[in-house]
Amino acid sequence: MEHKKVCGGLFQVCHSCFRHQANLHRCAQCKFAHYCDRTCQTACWNEHKQECGAIKKLGSAPSENIRLAARVLWRMHKDTGIASDSQLISVDQLQEHVADLAAEDFKQLRADVHKFLQYWSYGTRQHSVDYISHIFGIIKCNGFTLSDQRGLQAVGVGLFPNLCLVNHDCWPNCTVILNHGNQSAVSSALHSQRRIELRALGKIPEGEELTVSYVDFLNLSADRQKKLKERFHFDCTCEHCSKHIKDDLMTAVADSKPSADKVKEVTAFSKESLEKIEKSRVERDYNEVLKLCYECLQKQENVLADTNLYKLRVLSIASEVLSYQRSFAKAANYAHRMVEGYRKLYHPNNAQLGMAIMRAGVTHWHAGQIEEGHSLICQAYRILMVTHGPNHAITKDLEGMRTQTEMELKMFKQNKAAYQTMRDAALKH
Repeated sequence: MEHKKVCGGLFQVCHSCFRHQANLHRCAQCKFAHYCDRTCQTACWNEHKQECGAIKKLGSAPSENIRLAARVLWRMHKDTGIASDSQLISVDQLQEHVADLAAEDFKQLRADVHKFLQYWSYGTRQHSVDYISHIFGIIKCNGFTLSDQRGLQAVGVGLFPNLCLVNHDCWPNCTVILNHGNQSAVSSALHSQRRIELRALGKIPEGEELTVSYVDFLNLSADRQKKLKERFHFDCTCEHCSKHIKDDLMTAVADSKPSADKVKEVTAFSKESLEKIEKSRVERDYNEVLKLCYECLQKQENVLADTNLYKLRVLSIASEVLSYQRSFAKAANYAHRMVEGYRKLYHPNNAQLGMAIMRAGVTHWHAGQIEEGHSLICQAYRILMVTHGPNHAITKDLEGMRTQTEMELKMFKQNKAAYQTMRDAALKH
């Protein structure tokens, strides 16, 4: 069970298939939910029906956690806690750690419960404040962030009981992917359902525990442990945390061996710059973002290594913003350096590594660097075939790109001038 949020701006997300696009149809009753078309709306009606009435009654849609809590309770009343034969545990048996919440988090939980009571409607069926707090605690500990169909933007939060039974490891043997299925056929009988998938990252020996990572590996072991303690209330003792594996690369300095004082100065400058960069990104002042990135990278030159987390974060932002501004040649240079750093840090079949290589491949392709672009797209395809599988929308997109870049590469090798003319004409449209 999941809940979507509508993204601001021109483009919104369909509440059924999670496709991100303009001109979606709005639900005439609650005026909150949006759908691609009647097919998507019909497919989602069972999930949306009670929510629709509650939003209409309240006058506006509450936060995604409140909407998800209501969906959990509506589903539990309907299915008595177990939604299907394959569900191994009922939602209300999951860990919640309400007693361990920090004062600020507990205050927020109480505010959510109060808002929930205004929103909730199920005939005469009411629940105690403690029980609703219990459900919110479960969502806080077990909620799974949902992305749009292309995996580019977070659009909501979901709760998947079976998945919550899988333990954490910072270097796991599995990954979790939301497969949005396919609801594009006119007949709903031909639709494939949205589902959460636990996918192996390689061969797993018999008897070895299946694990997933609850946090991004691209943090120092102490920072990952801190995040896990704050969010999930346990101390991570996995091998990579216990032995601080790759921490040395994440804090590495340049081969020129700068002084400790210089490293300290540049690290502090980088931290401060990233805060300013984030502020300018939020304000959509992209010229200021790039100015700050260039200043920071110049300071980091010959001081921090290309695997240093501060440098990787600046390279990632610079590449993303330059691509947005269609300065693809510059973006490709930064993307290349970023990907080379990522390769030394991430598991070779990490989904985020695959997505980063895909974006770098597309950037090189748009920059006219077809050989490097095609090579990166093929590498990303190999990773995403493992992490996402052949039927995922992102993998299918990549397959199309791989075919297109292969065709363009053949043209480039046969006649570079003709290829350049074709490319320039395509970029004008």
